[in-house]
Amino acid sequence: MDVNTKKLKKNAFRVTKVRGKTASRIRVPGGHLDAKYLPLIQKIAEEYGNGTVHLTARQGFEVPGIPYDKMPEINKLLEPVISGLAINHDAPGEGYPASGTRNIVACIGNRVCPYACYDTTGFARRIEKAVFPNDLHFKIALTGCPNDCAKVRMHDFGIMGMTHPQFEAERCVTCRACIRYCKKKSVGALQEASYRPARSHEKCIGCGECALNCPVSAWTRSKQKYYRLVLMGRTGKRNPRLAEDFIKWADEDSIIKIIINTYAYVKTYIDPAAPGGKEHIGYIIDRTGFEEYKKLALKGVTLPPLAEVTHRLYWGGPKY
Repeated sequence: MDVNTKKLKKNAFRVTKVRGKTASRIRVPGGHLDAKYLPLIQKIAEEYGNGTVHLTARQGFEVPGIPYDKMPEINKLLEPVISGLAINHDAPGEGYPASGTRNIVACIGNRVCPYACYDTTGFARRIEKAVFPNDLHFKIALTGCPNDCAKVRMHDFGIMGMTHPQFEAERCVTCRACIRYCKKKSVGALQEASYRPARSHEKCIGCGECALNCPVSAWTRSKQKYYRLVLMGRTGKRNPRLAEDFIKWADEDSIIKIIINTYAYVKTYIDPAAPGGKEHIGYIIDRTGFEEYKKLALKGVTLPPLAEVTHRLYWGGPKY
């Protein structure tokens, strides 16, 4: 069978080691899926695939063992999942319109986890609506707090939840629980002063341990949601590295605008000779310089007053 592999990959199928067989990749933005879709994925695996389902590192599903000529049928079967997750697509029944931007990863967030500062799935789906479909290779991950269960520092864009702790002195009973937990489980941003906890804004990472452990709710999480945006972490062969802090105390609207601006930046500066038309964003920034990236990334962005921008970024990591 003559197969257009470029079209196949764009349609979110994979070229596999088994001749004549492909694998269907199913997006689950934010990693949260209604259980009602699981029987459909089981049906595809058992009736069209080899009877197995792979849970990918990016929180999606991959169904291997599908004959190439069954791809149109798989696309029709996947329509309830694609539409049910509100994934952008113009041609219902024809599957995914792109696969460049990888499935957006998120920890379980504050729907379940007491440490999380925000609804990670909700924000992930908002980003999905803003950026998908797109053929450019972007990796985006969200985590609810600085514990970083989603390993966001290994992504092009890592979004880490923060809270700006609010303190009501009249409620405080000087039990020092906040100070103990901040020292034991966080960065020691609280010190005692005049029998009350004093917070160092410069040192605070917005984890919320103080609010979580105060027995009388003298500390509470801020109503305004804040985020730490980290940039250009990656694995890979040539120069794996951890993402570095770009903005602390950012807001959702600014982060989405920065990500959208980065798509425009990549389209402007990507190497036209890059294999498969793809070049990792970090390599492009290395080539153009961070100053040029920052200028375009922050174009039209209005950050909250609390925001702190890092104006010089340097990435390390081994080089081969």
